[in-house]
Amino acid sequence: MKKILLAGLAVLALGGVSMAFAQGDVITQRRAGLKRMGEHMTAMKAVADVRGPGAQFSGTLDEMIAFYQGLPARFPAGSGTGDTKALPTIWSDNAGFVAAANDAVAKLQALRVAATTGDGAAFQTAWQAVGPTCGACHRTYRAR
Repeated sequence: MKKILLAGLAVLALGGVSMAFAQGDVITQRRAGLKRMGEHMTAMKAVADVRGPGAQFSGTLDEMIAFYQGLPARFPAGSGTGDTKALPTIWSDNAGFVAAANDAVAKLQALRVAATTGDGAAFQTAWQAVGPTCGACHRTYRAR
């Protein structure tokens, strides 16, 4: 009986460890992804600032759109502790967080359209619309 109990406790402990690793993985993955999204925005800024057409960013924008479509899933319940700046508001106001992610997707889709037109002024305007969307999400759902 003792051996069965100890074996059961060992399984539970290992399960807890694997959940901790899984949580760490999701945090690491989302941090890396968000950092990459910021790097993409920085690269596009250089082109938008000079009213460049932005056509070279079509693939980048496809990647960004896909990332932000999956953003809410990158914050599963229980992944708010550890090396993260995620605020509890992500989970307590999940509908708002999902809406913010959807807004980012919409703005990025508009930027993607502007990039394909070859119109530098349109690309600049659409790029400028994305920044406030990022900032609004950061103010509400990210610790500084």
